[in-house]
Amino acid sequence: MNKNELVDYIVSKVKSEISKAQIIEVIDLAFDGIGTELKNGGEARFAGFGTFKTARREASTGRNPRTGETIQIAAANRVKFTPGKELKEAVNS
Repeated sequence: MNKNELVDYIVSKVKSEISKAQIIEVIDLAFDGIGTELKNGGEARFAGFGTFKTARREASTGRNPRTGETIQIAAANRVKFTPGKELKEAVNS
């Protein structure tokens, strides 16, 4: 599912109560809020769905698979998602 499919799904559920433009705006604000919280080192926790948080990946040495040359991989933050109990159960039922 991509963003447009999510918008269409929400439109089909709320009927004509909310415009498509308003739904897009709300989704954009939600994504922006999650991204801002993660950027600031926090986490975004949604009961029943899951938790988004960041984890630090330290610098390491890797190898180019084509040439075999050793390369340095920079340290970086990465986003981790841990699904909630209800989401796990829904996917596995």
